Amino acid sequence: MGMIAESMIRVRFAPSPTGYLHVGGARTALFNWLYARRHGGAFVLRIEDTDVERSSAEMVEGILDGMRWLGLEWDEGPKIGGPYAPYFQSGRLDRYRAVASELVANGRAYYCYCTPEVLQAKRAEAERTGGAWRYDRACLRLTREEVATREAEGRPRAALRRPRARPRGV
Repeated sequence: MGMIAESMIRVRFAPSPTGYLHVGGARTALFNWLYARRHGGAFVLRIEDTDVERSSAEMVEGILDGMRWLGLEWDEGPKIGGPYAPYFQSGRLDRYRAVASELVANGRAYYCYCTPEVLQAKRAEAERTGGAWRYDRACLRLTREEVATREAEGRPRAALRRPRARPRGV
């Protein structure tokens, strides 16, 4: 395809290989494909395979077969490559980890050490009392010492964005 012009329309379809291509995904892919073709743009297929527990190579093949069966050939993506590889989200995990670490180091994000069980218990309690559950940002309030202790213990963590200050009156 050569060099891609900065102003060229690029649309993306990014299915998760946790199941077969379904009608809603096919509809989205079709609309994006038609839009790209109408405007002389590129239709990009990127596989969102970051759910390692539920993703599988068989489901990737099923999605690719479904796309081909529908006649939706992609301009960039799995099996054909392109200038913006990788076309599997998991191929960018090192980059995501580096950016998350940078955000934490700059105080723009924080680590959450809550286990899935703790989060599920909080969710269940909110549902039991009739409220909608929302993460309470418990780990945002950890002191540096508490964070250092958790890090030294090697506790699993996730990086979360710090909440932005709300404008007055909002």
